[in-house]
Amino acid sequence: MADTEVKKYTEISKLGEFGLIKHLTEKIELLQSSTIKGVGDDAAVIAPPAEGEVMLLSTDMMAEGIHFELTYTPLRHLGYKAIAVNVSDICAMNGTPTQVVVSIAVSNQYSVESLEEIYKGIRFACKEYKVDLVGGDTTSSRSGLVIDVTILGKAKKESVVYRNGAKPGDLLCVSGDLGAAYAGLLLLERARKTVGADPSQKPELQGYGYVLQKQLMPRARVDVVELFNTSDIVPTSMIDISDGLSSEIHHICEASKTGCLLEELKVPIHEETIKVANENGVSPSLFALSGGEDYELLFTLNPADYKKIKDPALLTIIGEILPSEDGIMLAAKDGKMHPLPVQGWDGLRAK
Repeated sequence: MADTEVKKYTEISKLGEFGLIKHLTEKIELLQSSTIKGVGDDAAVIAPPAEGEVMLLSTDMMAEGIHFELTYTPLRHLGYKAIAVNVSDICAMNGTPTQVVVSIAVSNQYSVESLEEIYKGIRFACKEYKVDLVGGDTTSSRSGLVIDVTILGKAKKESVVYRNGAKPGDLLCVSGDLGAAYAGLLLLERARKTVGADPSQKPELQGYGYVLQKQLMPRARVDVVELFNTSDIVPTSMIDISDGLSSEIHHICEASKTGCLLEELKVPIHEETIKVANENGVSPSLFALSGGEDYELLFTLNPADYKKIKDPALLTIIGEILPSEDGIMLAAKDGKMHPLPVQGWDGLRAK
C-alpha cells in the first residue's frame, strides 16, 4: 500500500512581508482604464473621475470570530465575500465599483497556502465585478484573521442615490429575496455544534445549497444598478440590506424624515429559507426582517418611474412611503397594523 502523501504548508515567515505581498499579487489582472498604476509602488495611481462624475469611497472590515467562523467558512469564499460586501455599498449609492485595496492581519497559525486561497476568492470577485485590486498591506495578528477592504467607485453626480431622498407616495422596493443568509448561518452553526459534539457525525446540509451560498458567497446586485441605468431611472433613496430589512427601512425613513407602510405578505422569501425557519419554529418573516447579510438592495421609486423598469422581475414592491406623522408601520399577515420593530442582525443572533 502506497504511503498517503502529506501536503506540505509554507510558513509565512519564510517569504517575509514583501515576498508574501509579491507572491499573492503577482497574478492580478487590471480591468479599469482609470487604473494608471496598481500594486508594486508606494501608492496606487488612479485617474480622477470624468467630468460630471464623482468618486465613491467605502470600507468594511471582517474579523474572525465576529464576522465569520473558519470552522465552516472556506477561505476562498471568505475572500470573495470580503470584496462582494464592499461592492454592495457602491451599488447602494447607484454607482459602479472600480478599485479595491485589501489589507490582511494574520496570525502565525496560517500558512502561505491559506492566504493563497483567500486571494483566489478575492481575484475571482474582482474579475466578476470588474474591479481592480490596486494595493493593500499584510501584518501580524496576535489572534485570528482580519480582512480590511477599501473600495472606490464612480457615479454620475446627478445619479448618486442617498438614503434621505424618499418622498411620501414613493414605492418601497427590494431586490431578490430576504432572510436566506441568516437561514444559511443557522444551518452552519448547527453543523458546527453537531460535529463538535461528535466528530464522527456528518452535517446534514444537502438540499440547502441556496441559503448556504447566500451566507458564504453573497452576490452584490450590480445587475440591479445596471437595470436602473438601462431603464433611465434613478431611485429616490437606497440602502443595501446588511443588518435586516426592518433596520434598513428605519434608516431610510429617519434620513428622509418620512413614515412607511411595509406589507408583510409582500416580502419575498425563498422556499429554502421558509423550510429552515419552520424547522426552527420561527416565522420566516422574522428571518427577512431581522436576519441581515443578504446584501440585497432596498430602494424607493417614484410610481411613474416603476413603469419604466425593463425587467420588473428583479424587484418586488413591498410597501409605500408615508408622511412622517403616520409612523413606520407593518401590515402583518393577520391584517393588523403594528409599529415596525427595529431589530437587526445582532438582536436576532442574541436569541
